[in-house]
Amino acid sequence: MPFNPLAAAMDAQTETMESLADATRKASIAPERAVEIETIEVGQTPSEVVYEENKLELLHYESQTDEQNEVPILIVYALINKPYILDLQPDRSVIRRLLDAGHDVYMIDWNEPSRLDQNLGLHDYVNRYIDNCVDEVAESSGQDKINLLGYCMGGTMTAIYSSLNPEKVNALGLMAAGLCFDQTGGVLEDWGSEEYYDPQDVVDTYGNVPAEMLDDGFALMDPIDNYLRKYITLYENLESDGFVQNFSRMERWLDEGIDLAGQAYVEFLQKIYQNNELYRNVLEINGQQVDIGNIDMPIIQIIGEYDHLIPPEASKPFNDVVGSDDVTTIEYPTGHIGMSVSSSSHEDVWPEVCDWFWEKSEAAEDADDTEAAEEDVSEIQEQAAQQVADDAESDDAEADADPVETVSGIGPTYAERLMAAGVETTADLAEYDAAELADLAETNESRAQDWLDQL
Repeated sequence: MPFNPLAAAMDAQTETMESLADATRKASIAPERAVEIETIEVGQTPSEVVYEENKLELLHYESQTDEQNEVPILIVYALINKPYILDLQPDRSVIRRLLDAGHDVYMIDWNEPSRLDQNLGLHDYVNRYIDNCVDEVAESSGQDKINLLGYCMGGTMTAIYSSLNPEKVNALGLMAAGLCFDQTGGVLEDWGSEEYYDPQDVVDTYGNVPAEMLDDGFALMDPIDNYLRKYITLYENLESDGFVQNFSRMERWLDEGIDLAGQAYVEFLQKIYQNNELYRNVLEINGQQVDIGNIDMPIIQIIGEYDHLIPPEASKPFNDVVGSDDVTTIEYPTGHIGMSVSSSSHEDVWPEVCDWFWEKSEAAEDADDTEAAEEDVSEIQEQAAQQVADDAESDDAEADADPVETVSGIGPTYAERLMAAGVETTADLAEYDAAELADLAETNESRAQDWLDQL
C-alpha cells in the first residue's frame, strides 16, 4: 500500500491530541494526587503501647479472632526505617495476616535514636532491649517461651538473641535476614568491604548514621528505577486510585527513614558484614560468645529470590550451621520489600508462615502438657514417699511415747521408781545411759543396758 502523507499527518495529529487530552486530565488531578501522597494513612491496625524503654515502644495488636494462639509472636524489625512496612495497608499487612490467623502479635518500634544514643551497640539492642521485650511478652501471655519473627537486620539480631537465650524462644522466623556474608553476590557486601569502607569514619563524623545517607545508598543500588522509572510509572497511572494509594504509602515509608545508632552500625558492619563472624561462629557481644549451635528451636527462613539487599545466599547457608534439625525454607520470587507488601506474597507465603507458627506453638503446648503430666506423676510419687516416711516417723513417735513398763524387764516396781524420777515413757528412757538408769531404778547396769538395747 503506497504511503499516504496526508493520512500519516492526520494519525500523528490524532495521537498528539490524545496525548494532550491525557496530559490535561492528569494535570487537572495532579494537585489532588499530591495531597493524597502527603496525607496517606499507614499502619492502621489497632494497637497499644504496653512497654517503653528509652525511645523504644513495644506495640501489642488488637486480636481479630475469637480463638487465639496462646504462644505470642514478637516481631523485631531493623533499626533503620519504620516498622509499619509490615502494616502498610490493610490488604497487604503482615500484621493483619498473623492476626487474622489467630496469632497474638507484638512488635518493637525502635523509633529514632538521639545523639545521646550513639554509643548503643548490639549488646544494648540484643541483651537489653530485645530481652526486656521478650520478658514483657512472656509475662503478659503467661508463657515460658515465645515465638520470634525478625525482618532484615531484625532477623540478624533475633538469631543472635536466640543463640544467647534459647530457653526463651519457642520458634524462630527469619525474614530476609542477613546471616552470612562470603561472596554472596550482594552489592552491599561489596560496597561495605573493609577494603573500601570503614564505618567508623561515618560515626566519627556524624555520631549516628544519618537516615538520608542510608536512603541514598539503597537508592543508588538501582538508580534508574528509584530516580526515574517509578515516577514515569506514577504519571502513567495517575488516574488509578489503587496505584496512587500504593505508591503513596511506599513513598511515605521510604521518606521516613530513621538514623542508626553509631556504635551498633560499626559493630554490625564490621562483625557481621566484613568479618562474617556470626556465620563463622566466632561472634562475641560484650564478651559473651554467640554460639549458633544453641539455636536449636524450629526455624523458618522466608527468603526473596530477587532480594538485592539480602540475596538468598546471605541467608540459606545459615540453615546448615545452626543447632536445629527442624528448619523450613520458603524462597519466593519477590524482592526484599515485596515479601511484606506484594499481593502475591500475601496470597502464597503468609498463609504458610501463619500455619507454621501454629504448628510449632501446638507442638510446644503438647510438650508442656507432657512435661506437666510427668511433673504431676513425679509429685504424686514424692507425696507417696513422703507419706510413707511420715507414717514411719509417726509410728516411731508413737513407739517413743509408750510407757516404760512396755519394755521387757521393767515391772511395776522398776516402773514406779523410774516414773518417780521423771522417766515415764520409752522416749524418756532413751535419754539416759545404763549407769544412770541403774541408779534411778535401783538395779544393776546390765539390766538397765538390756532395757536400752530393746529401744
